[in-house]
Amino acid sequence: MLMPTTIEIRHGHLFCGLGGGAKGFNAARPALGTQRARFRCVGGVDSDAAAIRDFTRAAGVAGTVLDMFDRSQYTSFHGAEPPATWAEATPADIHAAFHHERPHIVFLSAPCKGFSGLLSEGKSKTDKYQALNRLTLRGIWLLLEAYKDDPVEMLLFENVPRIATRGRHLLDQIGDLLRAYGYAVAETTHDCGELAGLAQSRKRFLLVARHIAKVPPFLYEPAKRQLRAVGDVLDRMLLPGDLRAGPMHRVPALQWKTWVRLAFVEAGSDWRSLNRLEVEDGVLRDYLIVPDMHNGALGVRDWNEASGVVAGASRPQNGSFSIADPRFDQSSKWNDGQAAGVRRWTDTTGAIAGQQSPMQGAYSVADPRHAGPAKHSNEFRIVEWAKASMAVTSAHGTGQAVADPRGPQADRLFGKYHCAAWDTPGRTVIGGSTSGEGSYAVADPRPGMQRNAGDAYLTGGHYGVVAWDGQSGAVSGSAAHDNGRWSVADPRPMPAPADKLVCRIRALDGTWHRPFTTLELAALQSLVDPEEQLELDGLSDQAWRERIGNAVPPAAATAIAEEMARTLMLAWSGETFTLGSTPIWVRNVAVAMTVAGAA
Repeated sequence: MLMPTTIEIRHGHLFCGLGGGAKGFNAARPALGTQRARFRCVGGVDSDAAAIRDFTRAAGVAGTVLDMFDRSQYTSFHGAEPPATWAEATPADIHAAFHHERPHIVFLSAPCKGFSGLLSEGKSKTDKYQALNRLTLRGIWLLLEAYKDDPVEMLLFENVPRIATRGRHLLDQIGDLLRAYGYAVAETTHDCGELAGLAQSRKRFLLVARHIAKVPPFLYEPAKRQLRAVGDVLDRMLLPGDLRAGPMHRVPALQWKTWVRLAFVEAGSDWRSLNRLEVEDGVLRDYLIVPDMHNGALGVRDWNEASGVVAGASRPQNGSFSIADPRFDQSSKWNDGQAAGVRRWTDTTGAIAGQQSPMQGAYSVADPRHAGPAKHSNEFRIVEWAKASMAVTSAHGTGQAVADPRGPQADRLFGKYHCAAWDTPGRTVIGGSTSGEGSYAVADPRPGMQRNAGDAYLTGGHYGVVAWDGQSGAVSGSAAHDNGRWSVADPRPMPAPADKLVCRIRALDGTWHRPFTTLELAALQSLVDPEEQLELDGLSDQAWRERIGNAVPPAAATAIAEEMARTLMLAWSGETFTLGSTPIWVRNVAVAMTVAGAA
């Protein structure tokens, strides 16, 4: 019986960010026959010091802060000459960053802002972003030069899909450079969500290179898995804002107008659903933000319904004297992609990008957990006549009422709280009653009962309004707006459109349309398990979100690493061909290799 053997596969990372790719590679546990493999990270390089501190924690090895620009690139990007202490990176710096060990696989996730669809075509062609784009080519050249005497077996270069068009000339140069150093090269695209079974669809460009002399076997694509619903991940987490989850789970403070827009976006849609609202001069025609109405106060009439009685003081504050007027030209015009998009709880989210505010994409969710069960779910409940009652409990004062359609019947309600007319005889006077039977009241028409000046009722402050800087009277046991001064003149206005605050607005579908928290974005990226906390360097949500959006999902990196490991294990065991069930990443090069081998 053959004993299982374990081999070590070393991996390094250029433009490593916070270490999502390194974390995923470390988690890979590939097997081939009796062979097992374990990955070990030898280092990572990035120009962002905060990202390197995150990388060191995630990868288990010290990362290196290194600017790989050459001087001309530095000047074009920063618009100024570098400081006197700055020096161009060399191949020796790459050796030092990898702690003088040679990796078997190097993963590169170069800056993608110059190729991103979030950047306009014109801006992407400026000197600044062209210099950033060329940094990719320089980084690969430094790596190839560093290990030209003992080449790295495999390289992976990951970026946004648009690089295949905007960066075509750059990819051609990269391909030529790799082939000159003995590599077979293939370009492909993949969905990180499908490789890892994530709750987001994240399409990425991937260039794969394997050293022909060192790795003859085919490299196959990883198997695809079904995408999950965003609620599968978020439902395992504490509610947003719960301090037990740490500061990264706080709800972002958004502009008031953004909260209102999110509330009106249909779940599963984006800003375009707002075009179906009737808007005039920036104001919704069919919706108002009003206090609870009393006797029609602040009421808005439908265009097709009759108005109430026109009284002597017909104002919005004392009746339904407003109308929803449909006669206008809808003018809401938006053109910024999926701005203010709200995901359904059961849907997959889109790619977690470097910028994820609600106005920059579909980064909000219709959360059905907005309030939880009511404190007294049966209190003051009126049961419909045709429905079953709630459970009969000992607290019989709550929830035990019915909407009885049978109407009053005088013969059955004889004597119940009866009010006798002045000119009719009274009912029988009985000794006592505990249920209201009897005749205890009379309609007295005699003069002198009118309310006049000085009457106690008039001086009781009924419907009285207390000034904001005044004092309230004693709070009685039956305090209500119509029996005392129980209203206040509140001078505080509604929030201004640009005021930033945290809100919980229940949307039209009954859920809370809110932005993802930073911790939720990390969980959707598989950077952290939903039940765990995550601590990244610094205190800025904006910086955290950019690093999270730039990160490679660790679960996707694990799937890629395991497939690459099996290819390496075959090569190291002497195999030159294997048949896989998934497509070959470098099919056309593999055919050329076979012909060359036969010669």
